[in-house]
Amino acid sequence: MSTKRYTFELARSPQDVRAYHQLRQAIFCEEQGLFDDHDADDIDAIAYPIIAVENDVIAGKKIVGVVRIYEETPRHWFGGRLGVHPDYRRVGRIGKGLIYKAVTTANTWGCDRFLATVQLQNVRFFRRQHWESIQELSVCDRPHHLMEADLDFYPPSNELRPVLSSGALKVS
Repeated sequence: MSTKRYTFELARSPQDVRAYHQLRQAIFCEEQGLFDDHDADDIDAIAYPIIAVENDVIAGKKIVGVVRIYEETPRHWFGGRLGVHPDYRRVGRIGKGLIYKAVTTANTWGCDRFLATVQLQNVRFFRRQHWESIQELSVCDRPHHLMEADLDFYPPSNELRPVLSSGALKVS
């Protein structure tokens, strides 16, 4: 019997938001070298951080994956900074769960189009998740694809849209 359970949720507490940023930095700065000191940018001020949480009855709560979503223009959403802790990449559910949570959440909040820039090595995985490649491009001098989610595969959920406020989310 497994003692582990994974959930996918908005990072609401200051502790969860801190852990979200720490994992992003570990993946995108330290591991991949895409950014030097940090990967924070202006989009973080308008983005909703989403986390994958491992809930273990023995070890407790651990954030094992991250993604952010933001509304660029009304009803036009983007996802980005999708990352999974290296120890959990072979689990097979974390990336898929984060993508599903990101797109269904945006769809709930009024999404007509959901896009993401996806690193070349992940394009095939996204295609299996009902995404289509629109354009090849370069980000941080690395090959990416601009991809679009098939919103019919990602039904709206019941997630209330919180107000963004000083590093933590508050339900409005």
